[in-house]
Amino acid sequence: MSKFYITTTLPYVNAEPHIGFAREIIMADVLARYHRLAGDEVFFNTGTDEHGLKVFRKAQELGVDVQKYCDEQAQSYKNLRGLLNLSWNSFIRTTDKNHIKAAQEFWRRCAANGYIAKKKYKIKYCIGCELEKTESEVVGGCCPLHPDTSLEIIEEENYFFEFSKFQEKLLDLYGKNPNFVLPEKKFNEIKKFAEMGLEDFSISRLKDKMPWGIEVPGDPEHVMYVWFDALINYIVAVGWPDDLNKFNAWWPGVQIAGKDNLRQQSAMWQAMLMAAGLSNSRQIFIGGFITLGGQKMSKSLGNVIGPAQMVQKFGVDGTRYLLLTLGGFGEDVDVTLERLAEKYNGDLANGLGNLVSRVIKLNEKFSVKSGQSSHKIEISDELFSELRFKEILDTVNEQVTWANKYIEEKKLWELVKNDPKEAQKILGELIDLVFSVAQTLTPFMPETSEKIKNILNLNKVEGSLFPRISN
Repeated sequence: MSKFYITTTLPYVNAEPHIGFAREIIMADVLARYHRLAGDEVFFNTGTDEHGLKVFRKAQELGVDVQKYCDEQAQSYKNLRGLLNLSWNSFIRTTDKNHIKAAQEFWRRCAANGYIAKKKYKIKYCIGCELEKTESEVVGGCCPLHPDTSLEIIEEENYFFEFSKFQEKLLDLYGKNPNFVLPEKKFNEIKKFAEMGLEDFSISRLKDKMPWGIEVPGDPEHVMYVWFDALINYIVAVGWPDDLNKFNAWWPGVQIAGKDNLRQQSAMWQAMLMAAGLSNSRQIFIGGFITLGGQKMSKSLGNVIGPAQMVQKFGVDGTRYLLLTLGGFGEDVDVTLERLAEKYNGDLANGLGNLVSRVIKLNEKFSVKSGQSSHKIEISDELFSELRFKEILDTVNEQVTWANKYIEEKKLWELVKNDPKEAQKILGELIDLVFSVAQTLTPFMPETSEKIKNILNLNKVEGSLFPRISN
């Protein structure tokens, strides 16, 4: 039995969950379920990122205690487990005591190995990204990812991580691991970033200016910069540094991250691991942005679709299906609720749901069981290992479409009356196909998969798997 460790990035708690993160965590869940079905032992980690200026200011704006605010917000992310039928093994919060202790130990090791130094600096800083912005990254005086948030000038003495020492080490890592970052265009982007030269980055803030963070070991006047602290969760979740047997059994892991996390996950974090004397991540998948009607979703613009809103409209598995088929992983996609409803009705209500209902009703007279033919869907392991989930579900949908047309072409309802022998033969093919569809959908739409298997077993269908909805 192999061990497989997968983790999402940790979303900030300064806003409610949105469908961009929901898509990432559903993808991680599919991969976790796939590996469990393959007989692997799986550890699936997610959680919340709770330190930093964004969180501190949001709590101040609301006039509430910062820890209390974090507790309430973390619960909205924990609720995703039931809302989206997720199967994580670990939910880590960066305010957990074991995380704080581990972050300080990680700092000590990086410092002992000569990769942390104190110096004065002045930067343009985007609070939205919690990152320094160079002149080449600024558009119209703002960060292009957060155009409604003014850049701030930060000038103080801080601790720095000596990122500049890791150019060759990172390029060597990338060269030896040709699939380290997927999709390939994102890998090429981070390699070009490293080739251009790396600059040291600040990893602390003065406590009197920004008190909400983990205290720097040996210097109570400073707290850790949020990115330095948060990234360490990936190794803390699997036991580092207290349970090295557990850690060595699970690490390195696979990470799923959003497009705006490319630099942090595939360069900064990898250099930090090297600085602490630890092995690098196994593989990193970088997703794309989801925009709504051509605009990036933003609470300030009032155009956010939340996962709860989608589940209310499309159901749990309908939501999982729609988010997984929006586009290939790594691609930017634009959505509207109208287009989502059209796809739901076309693929699920008129497609899969209709097929299951028709086949079972036509089979009432015969009770043909699965196993009568070899009609099954073949999916390569490569499609799973590269997170090409849309391709898999598109293949399923093509088979469903074919089966519905096949019923029409054969006029199966007439054969049931006039040629029972031929009808039973065709029903055997269709039932085997429906069973294969259920099997293939197991990691993607677990509730639907189980329902279809039960329907086939009982040879009875009540209601509709996917009731049609209005736009």
